[in-house]
Amino acid sequence: MATTRLPPPYDAALPDYHIDGAYDEMFGADGRVRPEYEKLLQAFLDMPADELQARKLSSDASFMTQGVTFTVYGREEGTERIFPYDLLPRLITGKEWEQIEKGLMQRITALNLFLHDVYHEGKIFSDNVVPREVVYTCKHFRREMRGLQVPRNIYIAITGTDLLRLDNGEFVVLEDNLRVPSGVSYMLTNRRAMKRTLPNLFLSYRIRPIDHYSQLLLSTLRSLAPEGRPEPTIVLLTPGVYNSAYFEHTYLARQMGVELVQGRDLLVHDNIVYMRTTAGLRRVDVIYRRVDDDFCDPLAFRSDSILGVAGLLNAYRAGNVTLANAFGTGLADDKAIYAWVPQIIRYYLHEDPILNNVETYLLTDARKRQHVIENLEKMVVKPVGESGGYGMLVGPASTSEEREKFKDLIQADPRNFIAQPVLNFSRAPCLIGDHIEPRHVDLRPYILFGDQINIVPGGLTRVALQRGSLVVNSSQGGGSKDTWVLES
Repeated sequence: MATTRLPPPYDAALPDYHIDGAYDEMFGADGRVRPEYEKLLQAFLDMPADELQARKLSSDASFMTQGVTFTVYGREEGTERIFPYDLLPRLITGKEWEQIEKGLMQRITALNLFLHDVYHEGKIFSDNVVPREVVYTCKHFRREMRGLQVPRNIYIAITGTDLLRLDNGEFVVLEDNLRVPSGVSYMLTNRRAMKRTLPNLFLSYRIRPIDHYSQLLLSTLRSLAPEGRPEPTIVLLTPGVYNSAYFEHTYLARQMGVELVQGRDLLVHDNIVYMRTTAGLRRVDVIYRRVDDDFCDPLAFRSDSILGVAGLLNAYRAGNVTLANAFGTGLADDKAIYAWVPQIIRYYLHEDPILNNVETYLLTDARKRQHVIENLEKMVVKPVGESGGYGMLVGPASTSEEREKFKDLIQADPRNFIAQPVLNFSRAPCLIGDHIEPRHVDLRPYILFGDQINIVPGGLTRVALQRGSLVVNSSQGGGSKDTWVLES
């Protein structure tokens, strides 16, 4: 795609900054700085290069000291590394955030109603809105959840929804993350690093706070406790130190003041979950689980799992323990179900979606499948049940051999894939070495659903650090930056 340099005076100050047709978070199409970014840009341009690098090194050292790491799988040079952090924050106006917030609240409400309906009456099937086979062929659909009453009818207590901004400035939903959404600890540590590294700049803006997220999460979990447990014991269940997000598990447990446990720390007796402690067994009422369904209970799901707790599903069925999120919520973040979310919103809420979907091709449709196969170089192809950017094809960056491989995979199992057109989504300014360049970014806000729906203002802005890359996933080498939602 053709790129153009910025007009004077920024062409000289930012020689490596180009506009390529994507929405630029800092510059308008005419090259003028967006009003909210004027003070930020000037502050960085006025800062000597050696001071800028010193502040960057200071933030990196802070992340190192805190152990803010992420595991990158499939890299020969080693898996554990410091979480990449960009010093330039991403700014969102209060008006823009108001629209995002309304859209997310609408979406999570509808998805929760959908999950309850699917596991109970199934009215959406009988009314021919969503086909049964789409749901029943989802690998995250749990027949064990049929007819099971969950606390407050809330299946999805914690959500991270990925948003993109298109070239017209509109935010759209790329995907919903409902199983064990990750990244919120990086949102919180990014903010702490920004306050410490650039305190004067931070104070010069009126920025909505996010530091209360951990207490909101704790309140949400408490609100979902079983009846008759006014002072519930809450634990965070982790797969252990080798999990890619283990730093986050320890961070959130510490921030909430709850125990971090592994499967071996828990047991089930008479359908009640207990935690082993030095003082004896202690009843557990709420489990914030960061373990996928398959590994949570070897008696109910994968018998070879050593990460879960034998009998957990029975304790859950008996109503003696709450799980956040509920078993079976992965159904609603299946990427084939994603394509039906606009219809789901209209069906349950009788409203048009506030945040639109990205155009999505369901490859079980022979005509759409053929179109995608013939245009793989222009498509992003994703397996429906994966996360973290694994197993996908980014057409423009793929080889002919990779496209041939995906053609065979699609034809062998079309239900397992969806395709979307390659989107030239928005770019934000990033500090690359000692100069500023634009990089593609997305946004993952975090939604909590208990007594009410709470969304802290902002979220995790993820950055595709490689020039021209569209892959922002941390597990694939992306980074992040602080997200400032400004007061109106």
